[in-house]
Amino acid sequence: MKHLAPIILLALLLASSCTSQKQLAYLGNLSETGGEETFTMDIPDYKIQPRDVLYITIKAMTPNGMITDFLGSSGSSAMSGNTGGEGGSLSGYDVNHEGNILLPSIGTVKVGDLTLEEARKLLQLSANVVFKNCNVECKLLSFKFTVIGEVRNPGAYINYNNYLTVLEAIGRAGGIGDFGNRKNLLVVRPVDKGTKTYRLNLQDKKILTSEAYFLLPNDLVIVEPVNQKILNTNLPTISFIISTFTATLTLTLLVINFLGK
Repeated sequence: MKHLAPIILLALLLASSCTSQKQLAYLGNLSETGGEETFTMDIPDYKIQPRDVLYITIKAMTPNGMITDFLGSSGSSAMSGNTGGEGGSLSGYDVNHEGNILLPSIGTVKVGDLTLEEARKLLQLSANVVFKNCNVECKLLSFKFTVIGEVRNPGAYINYNNYLTVLEAIGRAGGIGDFGNRKNLLVVRPVDKGTKTYRLNLQDKKILTSEAYFLLPNDLVIVEPVNQKILNTNLPTISFIISTFTATLTLTLLVINFLGK
């Protein structure tokens, strides 16, 4: 029985290193099929800051019936990067230190400290003075976020939508790997007076009402490893130690048995 102890110990270590299906699930405590739940989400109102880059279009129909973007690609900055499937680059307009942008045919417009929707409405009013029956679109082109840790494609990404959820960010990074901790995700957010952190449980439906469910520009998402990864990383060393110990014990017993005879 003593000879089986190392084998039993190794088997227990292997069993404890296995990742269960429950550990790999997202929002695992939602209602079963057929159930419906409603969650009130607090979508953050990001205020435009100096050095932001805005993607702005002013589209209207020309006399010949063609819909044209009167701003075209005349932006002052071009943004490109890891887009998660959205290739190419887009031109945008820099927000200067006074919170202003300069648009062709319209001039200077102050958008600093406005939300994107407030800026869009202000730009629409300014564009209506110059163009007839036009439609203005405004997006934050400098919406960068970073996902690192136990994901399949860690890195910095650019979001071309005005909003982004933490689940979408994880999806852009290829999803969490087998050894990622879905119960203790860390979101690091720069704020005016320093840095704010959030702990999120991707397996708990309460995440849908969290302040950090919607990411903000420059947020950092960190997926930490589960304990099983540490064990799996050290498993070859543990196996070597057990094998060496078993071989040494067997050899010692053989020598003792031989000397006893």
